[in-house]
Amino acid sequence: MKTLSLIVGATFSLFATAAFAAPVTVKSCNRDVTFDAAPSRAISNDVNLTEMMLVLKLQDRMVGYTGVSGWKTLDEKIRDGVKELPELSPKYPTKEVLLGADADFYFAGWNYGMKVGGDVTPETLQPLGIKVYELTESCVHIMNKAKPTMDDMFVDLLNIGKIFRVEDRAEALVAGYRKELAEIVKGVGPIDRPTRVFVYDSGEEKPFTSGEYGIPTAMIEAAGGKNIMDDVEKAGPKSPGSR
Repeated sequence: MKTLSLIVGATFSLFATAAFAAPVTVKSCNRDVTFDAAPSRAISNDVNLTEMMLVLKLQDRMVGYTGVSGWKTLDEKIRDGVKELPELSPKYPTKEVLLGADADFYFAGWNYGMKVGGDVTPETLQPLGIKVYELTESCVHIMNKAKPTMDDMFVDLLNIGKIFRVEDRAEALVAGYRKELAEIVKGVGPIDRPTRVFVYDSGEEKPFTSGEYGIPTAMIEAAGGKNIMDDVEKAGPKSPGSR
């Protein structure tokens, strides 16, 4: 009986902590977004954003993902991570898709599941009870923003960690990534002539690549390379061909 009482008490304490956790506020592009409680019916758009949810082990807080099969395929590791989750839309979801899934959170970005002036934006979803966190890299499409660095990705992981009340998990991940990045940069050392790199994302006649404001440019530079499209002031332009 004593053991049962301890289990019941611990379970009640766990749920009470989650229910009465203090609200958290995070910066999403040019907005401050407050979450009174952790989302429980989240949807992520595109491969990279879905992967962020997976590395934070938030599958049990998700009802699905969107925007993958219409552009590309998931690798085996990610496919295994979302095997219990449905893909709700092969490309950008509509409001009806998000409402149909009874979503309370949408992790997307500008040109990563949302378009400026489109039907699915933080403003159009707010009255429906769906809060949005925008991918930091994509904020350049709606506001003045410096060229992205690897910190943009780390900020997103930390903010998602805060939103879902798994800060310790997010901080441990980011600390590990920072350590790995520092070791890579140190190993690369000074470079006189960086390796020229072209990023291929998708497409055939006009390949979709990454420009100056895309996070792949930051990754390439950290590894000692140079994105040959870094003079294009876009995150994801379409290239007429390699040059």
